[in-house]
Amino acid sequence: MAQETSPLTGIIAEDKVVIDFGEYEGKSILEIADTKPEYYQFLLEQKENGNFSIRRTKDKVFRLYIHRTVLS
Repeated sequence: MAQETSPLTGIIAEDKVVIDFGEYEGKSILEIADTKPEYYQFLLEQKENGNFSIRRTKDKVFRLYIHRTVLS
């Protein structure tokens, strides 16, 4: 059975990626998708524009970052 890929995180499961800034800091992408669909859409737009990245930090957590120019 093929595993679905996320339109936002690709092959990384949405419950494994957390937001690392702002009001939703510490929330998983899956939680945002379920509770704040308009913000999830915003994140998709940022991905399309190349304005965010997902990094695995030293604590082995995947964190989503938005480029500062977008948040200003």
